[in-house]
Amino acid sequence: MTTAPALAAAVGSPRLVFVLQRLGRAVISLAVVLVSVFFMVQFVPGDPVRAALGPTAPLATVNALREQLGVDLPLGTQFSNYLSGLLHGDLGTSVTAQRPVTGMLSERLPTTLTLAVVAFLVAVVGAFPLGVATAVSARSGRHRLLDLGVSGVLGVLVAVPNFLLAVLLIATLSIGLGAFPPAGWGTPSEAVLPVLALAAGPMAYLARIVHVEMLRVLETPYLTTARSKRLPGRLLYLRHALPNIVAAALTAGGVVLVGLVAGTVLVETVFTVPGIGSMIVSSITAKDYPLIQGVVLVYALLVLGANLVIDLALAILDPRSAIAEA
Repeated sequence: MTTAPALAAAVGSPRLVFVLQRLGRAVISLAVVLVSVFFMVQFVPGDPVRAALGPTAPLATVNALREQLGVDLPLGTQFSNYLSGLLHGDLGTSVTAQRPVTGMLSERLPTTLTLAVVAFLVAVVGAFPLGVATAVSARSGRHRLLDLGVSGVLGVLVAVPNFLLAVLLIATLSIGLGAFPPAGWGTPSEAVLPVLALAAGPMAYLARIVHVEMLRVLETPYLTTARSKRLPGRLLYLRHALPNIVAAALTAGGVVLVGLVAGTVLVETVFTVPGIGSMIVSSITAKDYPLIQGVVLVYALLVLGANLVIDLALAILDPRSAIAEA
């Protein structure tokens, strides 16, 4: 088996080796997901065609639909056809909707991506100033009760599941105060509660990571020297301290982004957001195997893509540590 040093010597670039290794891992992970999802879905009890047509449908109609969808073929032939379809961008036909899965996903994927990206931006924009401010305050020791209160709130937000937080937001901000619609998607007001429900936990988690890393950096000798020179707080924290926590925050951001992508499933279901997250719930209930496979494949691509982007960003921002860990 070729080792990383030998591959680096052959290619001539450690950074290129790092990229190739990450791409290889992504491809292997995707292959495992494809095989696992196909065969796991096939072994679920029940007949998806009969479930789609109903118990009173004539047997001839059921058999005709089975033949049309190809589910009457041997399992190996179905898998071969599935892989062949993937190479041509064909994810099959939905059993319940009788529509191409690719078209159904393309209609809903932009909504899920918008929700996840906006929630990620809200989490990052909120986490950095909150984490830095709490670290500076904790180091000074002047506001102990406030620091404990903020730390407790962040801990609760990390622990509370996003679907439970979604229900609480609906009960308080929508039903109680009438400030925002309880469900829907399409207007800025309808997007507020889903984004908050999805972003609150990751923001709290990332803020705590920033808090811990900022405390560590503030105790380093060069920051002590900078403080002895009586540099303004703006220069001390933003120019000297903040850049040294970017790598750790970016690693945590990768975990946050992956969690946000997965969290869209429950949040979309609670707020009836027309994304692929709510689609997977209905497809599982209907035992719509082609649709389940398509949605899981898209989520796998999103998660693997997010991890790959974070790895490459780390290789650019902190190449020595990222490549050494490869």
